[in-house]
Amino acid sequence: MPGSLFCLVRVAPEATTPVEDKPPRKGAPGKSAAGLPAILSTVKHSVSKMGLLASLSNLSSVNKFDGFDCPGCAWPDPDQKRTFAEFCENGAKAIADEATKKRADPGFWSKWSVSELSKKPDYWLNRQGRITHPMILREGSDNYEEISWHGAFNTIAREFAQLNSPDEAIFYTSGRTSNEAAYLWQLLARSFGTNNLPDCSNMCHESSGVALTQSIGIGKGTVKLEDFDKADLIIVVGQNPGTNHPRMLTALRDAKSMGASVVSINPLIETGMVRFKHPQNPLEVLGFGNEISDEHVRVRINGDQALFRGFAKTMLTNSSMDMEFIEKFTDGYEIYYSEVMNSSWEDIVKISGVEKSEIQRIGRLVGKSKSTICCWAMGLTQHKNSVATIQEIANVLLLGGHIGREGAGLCPVRGHSNVQGDRTVGINHNPSIEFLGSLNNEFGIDVPEESGLDAVDSVRQMNKGGASVFVSMGGNFLSAMSDTKATAEGLQKCSLTAHISTKPNRSHLVTGKTSVILPCLGRTELDFTGGSTQFVTVENSMGVVHRSIGKRKPASEHLLSECAIVAGLATAIDDVMDPSGIPWTSLTSDYDRIRDCIERTIPGFDSFNERCRVDGGFYLPNPPRDSRVFRTETGLANIITHKLQPIVIGENEFLMMTIRSHDQYNTTIYSTNDRYRGISRGRRVVLMSRKDLESRGWKEFQAVSITSHFRGNKISSDGWFLVEYDIPQGNVATYFPESNVLIPLESVADSSNTPTSKSVIVTIEPMN
Repeated sequence: MPGSLFCLVRVAPEATTPVEDKPPRKGAPGKSAAGLPAILSTVKHSVSKMGLLASLSNLSSVNKFDGFDCPGCAWPDPDQKRTFAEFCENGAKAIADEATKKRADPGFWSKWSVSELSKKPDYWLNRQGRITHPMILREGSDNYEEISWHGAFNTIAREFAQLNSPDEAIFYTSGRTSNEAAYLWQLLARSFGTNNLPDCSNMCHESSGVALTQSIGIGKGTVKLEDFDKADLIIVVGQNPGTNHPRMLTALRDAKSMGASVVSINPLIETGMVRFKHPQNPLEVLGFGNEISDEHVRVRINGDQALFRGFAKTMLTNSSMDMEFIEKFTDGYEIYYSEVMNSSWEDIVKISGVEKSEIQRIGRLVGKSKSTICCWAMGLTQHKNSVATIQEIANVLLLGGHIGREGAGLCPVRGHSNVQGDRTVGINHNPSIEFLGSLNNEFGIDVPEESGLDAVDSVRQMNKGGASVFVSMGGNFLSAMSDTKATAEGLQKCSLTAHISTKPNRSHLVTGKTSVILPCLGRTELDFTGGSTQFVTVENSMGVVHRSIGKRKPASEHLLSECAIVAGLATAIDDVMDPSGIPWTSLTSDYDRIRDCIERTIPGFDSFNERCRVDGGFYLPNPPRDSRVFRTETGLANIITHKLQPIVIGENEFLMMTIRSHDQYNTTIYSTNDRYRGISRGRRVVLMSRKDLESRGWKEFQAVSITSHFRGNKISSDGWFLVEYDIPQGNVATYFPESNVLIPLESVADSSNTPTSKSVIVTIEPMN
C-alpha cells in the first residue's frame, strides 16, 4: 500500500519489472492483421483514455497536412492525398496514451514513494497519466516533490558547473524529439563542450547507418513510398510491420494489387505478413482480406547473412546480374564474386537453417526482378554481425542495379517518428568535421572534435565514474538499454539524472543522487511558446521533412515545450558558467529562427521555412536514390565482402532474440496482451518450439530460469514461463524490455556498438 507520510529515506528501487506469479493465457495466433479487432481496439483505447470528443478531434488531425505527426512510428505519409483516417491501431494507441485524461500530479508523487513505484509493472506506471509539474527527488529522499521551473533549471545548472570536464555530462535523446528541439539539444551539448550525444538509434538502427554509409555513402534508405507501387519484388526481413509499422501493410497490399511479389523472411510467422484486412475497406473487414506474403522463409535467428549469400550465389551462378550497373557504379565486385562462389552450400544451409532448394527458388526471384525493394528492421540490426548482414543485402541489390531505380532500393524501416530527423540535425556522438565547422561559423563556439559517447559507452563510463550527470530528452533509457543491472548501477552512480518527459517511467525511479523531471508538451498539444502558435518539423523513414502542429489544450498549464526547456536549461548554465553567447531565448520565441540556423548549418535545408510550410513538406537530398551518386571513399557504391559468421551454440544452449508484443510501443507497454500471437495476461514468456519442449521433457507454462552466457560471464533471471510456439528449433524469443536484463553490456555489434538483443546465447532450467 502507498504510504501517506512523506518518506525521508530512499530505499533501493527495483530496476526491472516485477516477476509475474501466474503463467500467461494462450489462444490461437491471429489469422489476419487489422480488420474489426483493430477497429475495436482503436475505439477502446481512444475513448477510454481521451474521451469520445477528444478522440474524434485528435484522430481527425493526426498525419494531416494541418495537423500533428503521429508520435508513433516513422512510416511515411502519402505525398499527396491523405485519407480521412490516416493512422493505424498502434498510432491511435500512442495518441491516446499521450492525450490521456489521467494526471500524475504532485499529489501522485507525494502518495507513492519511488521504491513503491518501482515494484509496479511498467504498464501500470504508464497508466498513471501525464506529469503536470516539474518534480525533484532530492538526495536521500524516497519521494519526488514539486519544484519551480527556475529551481529545476538552476539545480541542473549547478551540477554542470561542478563537473571537472564537459565530458562528464551525457545528453541522451529519444527519437520522438522534433528537429527543432534536437538541434537545440545538440547545440547545448556542444556549446557546453562535449559530443556525448547518445540516442535511441544507438540501440536499434545504428547498424543500418554504419553499413549503408560504407556501402552507398548515406546512412538512410533509398526508396520513396511511391516506389512500392512500382516494385516487382518486395523483401521484408527481420521486421514485424503488423505490430510496429501497421500502415506499411497498406503499402504492401497496394503493391500486391499492382503485381508485386512479397517475400517475408523471419524466424517467426508474423500475422501481419500473412493476411491484412484494411480497416477502412468494409469488404475487407467483413471478408477474408488480402494475402500479403507470397513466400515465407523461416530463417534461423541470425541466419540472414548466409541466406542472402545464397541469393547472391544463385544470381551469380545464373548470371542474373546487372553488369552495366556493376561496371559503371560499383567497386569490389571481383573480390565479392570470389568469396560468394567459394561459400559452400553446406555452410549456407547450416547457418541459415533454410534448405538449398528454397534459397535457390527465392534467389531466382531476386535475379529475375527488375525492381526490388528490401525492407528490414531490428531483426537485422541487433546481432554481432549486423553491419556485415546489412551490407550483404546491399550487395545483393547492387548486383541487380536496384539503387537509383524506380520501384527499387534499400529500405531500413525505423521506429520512432523522428529518429532519422534527430540524426540529420546533429544528434550524433560521432559528428563530421564539416558539421562542427558550420556550428563554429554560425555560433562562434569552440566545438570539440573528439567523438563522444554512444549509449553502450555511456553506461560503461557512468559505471567507471567518468560521467556523473545524465540528462535525457525524452525516452526511458534504463528500460531501453541492454544489461539492465549494469545500466541501473551506472545511473545510480551519477550525481544527477534529469528527464524531459510526458509520463512516468522506470527511468524516473532508478536515478542519480538527485533526480529532476521536466514535464513537456506532447505532439498533440498547442505550443504557444513566445506568445504565438509554434509548429515543429520531423523527418520520416524516407527522408521527407514536414511540419507538425498540435492543437489540443496542454495537459497542464505548467508544461513547457521541449525547445523552451532546452533554452531554459541553457540559459541557467550560461548564468553560472562562461556564457555561450547563443541567444537561446530569442531562438525559442520564434521557431523559424531555429530553422534558419538549421538551414545555414546543414546541407539540404535550403529555404527551410518556406518549404516546410508546403503541404507534405519536402524530400531531403539522397544522392544514391536521386542520381546514382555515391559519396564514399571510392566515389562508387562499395560491394563489401565479409566472411560468413556463424554463431556456435552448445548442445544445451539456445539462441534468444527479444521481440515486442502487439500492445506495446518500444518501452511503452499498453497492456499485457499480444493479440496476433495469441498470448495474453503475461509478458515473462519464453517462446519455444514443440520439439525443444518435448526433447527436454518440459511442459508448456512451466516456470523456468534463463541464464545468458558471454565470454565466461553469466547473467541469470528467474520467473519466466515456457510457451509453445512455431519457432525454429534451438531458437527462443522473449519480450523486450523485460529480457534486457539478460543482454550483456559488452555483447555488441561490430562497428556499430549496438547491443546484440537478437543474438543472446542462453541456457534454460526449470524452477520446480
